[in-house]
Amino acid sequence: MKRVVGDPFKKGVEQGPQIDMEQFNKIMKYIRLGKDSGATLVCGGDRFGSKGYFIQPTVFADVQDIDEVIQRANATRYGLAAGVFTSNLDTANTISRALKAGTIWINCFDVFDAAIPFGGYKMSGQGREKGMDSLKNYLQVKSVVTHLKNPAWL
Repeated sequence: MKRVVGDPFKKGVEQGPQIDMEQFNKIMKYIRLGKDSGATLVCGGDRFGSKGYFIQPTVFADVQDIDEVIQRANATRYGLAAGVFTSNLDTANTISRALKAGTIWINCFDVFDAAIPFGGYKMSGQGREKGMDSLKNYLQVKSVVTHLKNPAWL
């Protein structure tokens, strides 16, 4: 995997450390569970470096079927973003339509553009930033209903 791990404030770094030892240990536990369950470890799976809470970029294969992926992803209270990596366009379309997340990246991650609305589903925020959808935050919608059948003022 070709992700640059290190100080997230340095140019070119794509993956920083975990926030603390508790989060580091939790992720390492999930990696061990993946190995123990028979999933195929494609790359990573270990600590990165000798200090800090850095973890190698880690990818497992042969883990779940598509229905289970969708069910588990949607079972969370959050829905800010998701990444789908696949060589099958039908799989990408099926999963992206089914996931309850505000942004879904296909075969990339963390790519933004000012014209693309950004915001999450469920507990991951309200409204949208960027794009035409963000203008809704500055507008008020008003409905006016006038009954025109035999109005007295006509």
